[in-house]
Amino acid sequence: MNMAVLGKGSAHGACSLLHAAALGYGASIALDLPITVRLLDKPSKRDVDDGDNLLDSILHVWIEAGLPLPEGFQREELHWGVKSKVPKQQGLKSSSALCVAAFRALGDATENEVSDVLAVELSGQAQIHAGVSLTGSIDDAWACATTGWKLVDPQAEVQSGVLLEGDGPNPDDWAIILILRGAREQRPTLEDFVPHTSAFQQALSALQNGQELVALTWNGRGMVATLGDAEGRKMTNDSFVNSARAAGLSGSGPALVVVVPSQQKPTIERIKSWYSMRHKNAEIIETRFLSSEYEQPDE
Repeated sequence: MNMAVLGKGSAHGACSLLHAAALGYGASIALDLPITVRLLDKPSKRDVDDGDNLLDSILHVWIEAGLPLPEGFQREELHWGVKSKVPKQQGLKSSSALCVAAFRALGDATENEVSDVLAVELSGQAQIHAGVSLTGSIDDAWACATTGWKLVDPQAEVQSGVLLEGDGPNPDDWAIILILRGAREQRPTLEDFVPHTSAFQQALSALQNGQELVALTWNGRGMVATLGDAEGRKMTNDSFVNSARAAGLSGSGPALVVVVPSQQKPTIERIKSWYSMRHKNAEIIETRFLSSEYEQPDE
């Protein structure tokens, strides 16, 4: 018997423009880091790495919402296949991306229209159920479900919680270099943010003026201060020495996001070799923003 694909859904990763724990509003912007999730009738040949049991929580939340399983299937007969380019536990929203794509796959498998609002809402519930997010990370889920960026009030109803949104910088104009520094060592507490609100206020003002790259940099400054991340601060400063236009940590780190004009090929190469020489264990990925003008390729 061959394995059948019952449904499939996709989403993408994102990076922070404003960490939601700082001021109570969060914003992230979509990145071209695709993820595709397939709902299967037999276990996938490739092992699915789901240490947080998020996929179980996804099914739990789907059933709790009164939504149907594929016809003729019990919950324990369903299996998942995941193909993801979103680095895990780096602050690049892998959990939100997995949730959004999986709920879309369930919708596809049951001929239920999963709107963006529903995908984001269920994603928040699944992350809280799995214990991977305190707030549900609604701001991240929006950025993984749609293109561009949204400023979100995570406490509000999902439908009315989007306060501001934009297409973001033109993906053709900018190269994004992600520097991944191994596993996340710490998560900040809410108290850790309090002394550093002015940097986050600057990020918020920048967003209100449509200056996403300025917001990314100020948010990053606030984050290295909040985390006491001396290495992250130094790495950010190094990127500016090497002509980056914007740079900052994403989420609670440890990934550093560096933005360079895409025409400046020598700068891009210089920044990549700078970090690979000085940070032997770092993984370096080049990607781009996703905006609504740029359609995601179908797999």
